[in-house]
Amino acid sequence: MAEIYNSLELEEDTQKDRYLTFVIGNECYGFEIKHVTEIIGIQAITEIPELPEYVKGIINLRGKIIPVMDVRLRFKQNPIEYNDRTCVIVVDVKEISIGFIVDRVAEVLSIPEADIVAPPQIHKGTGNKYIRKIGKVGNEVKLLLDCDMLLAEQEAVELSEVI
Repeated sequence: MAEIYNSLELEEDTQKDRYLTFVIGNECYGFEIKHVTEIIGIQAITEIPELPEYVKGIINLRGKIIPVMDVRLRFKQNPIEYNDRTCVIVVDVKEISIGFIVDRVAEVLSIPEADIVAPPQIHKGTGNKYIRKIGKVGNEVKLLLDCDMLLAEQEAVELSEVI
């Protein structure tokens, strides 16, 4: 039993303070690596009617149906045509797997906890609801997103009904 616990602890330690970073427009964002299950290239998306415009539809990933969301549209930015750099980051959110479409994946970074700060309070006691923390990497900042907040509770319910 101790061996299983130690291996789980070791696995958790290898993911601690590690983030998959990706680019939307000119900004660099990141997800905690522990939430990421895989990264795939863009593929054919089947549209589903009556979903928000940023939920592009569903994909068939090795027999598993995965809803995909365009992060650029979720952040109310102008859409762009997908290209060979466009990726889908598959993460587990609210007990479903979902693909986040990003302009391009950057790298996996280790950002020590000492270099991570809370986002600034911009509106009367609230920050941006999607940004969990801000990582300082050299002279740059990485906006570390909260995967759960990218998908509202009602949207998660709607998507789970679709798939």
